[in-house]
Amino acid sequence: MAKLVFDIETTALPLEGFDAVQSEYLFREAENMPDPVQRLARRAEIQRFFSLWPLTGQVVCIAMSNVDSFRSKVLFLSGKEKEKHDSLNSIEFVSCAGEAELLTEFWEVAVHYESIITFNGRGFDVPFLYLRSSLLNVPISRKDWLGYRFQTEPHCDLLEQLTFYGVSGREGAARRFNLDFYCKAFGIPSPKSHGITGMDVGHLMAEGREREVAEYCLGDVHATVKLFKIWKERLAGIT
Repeated sequence: MAKLVFDIETTALPLEGFDAVQSEYLFREAENMPDPVQRLARRAEIQRFFSLWPLTGQVVCIAMSNVDSFRSKVLFLSGKEKEKHDSLNSIEFVSCAGEAELLTEFWEVAVHYESIITFNGRGFDVPFLYLRSSLLNVPISRKDWLGYRFQTEPHCDLLEQLTFYGVSGREGAARRFNLDFYCKAFGIPSPKSHGITGMDVGHLMAEGREREVAEYCLGDVHATVKLFKIWKERLAGIT
């Protein structure tokens, strides 16, 4: 059964793209604060969350890898016409001119896989992709990735598996950690060790350093593949 691991990177949409009513809605909590310093700080905090919401953010990169062959493909925004870049060790980089083109390419790949593996994909990546695709009228080839939460087919979300579906809450033995922490704990080289984190994606894209974002996203995918194999060997089947 063909399995696909993927990860996405997102950035905030420009604030000027929202009308006055939308802006008032987004920043209402901040504007209700009487202290001007706190108001500005809260506005900045809210805007930092734009990249996490599909109605205020966009997909700028999707990296994916076949679990068995380890062949990988990375789609990323560059503002240029679709172009295939150099391939390294079965890795194909493809720059896309727009988000709709990027999403279309992704769904054309996804339809060939029976199942997917993600890290927090049920809580973030999949709903983000579904909503952005629908907003841009991009056909979605796989609509069964949210499905029944307590199963690993067709979607194995490693964050849910490693927390046993949140069995012990925030502070218990199975509390959730980020991918970086799980990787280091299990002896997997962490993609964060190269100095880039998800917080850097916005300014890297703004500076025209899209390839660095693509390579960082691919690092997350390769780490997730290794984490999945450890989970499958040592923990799969625990109920």
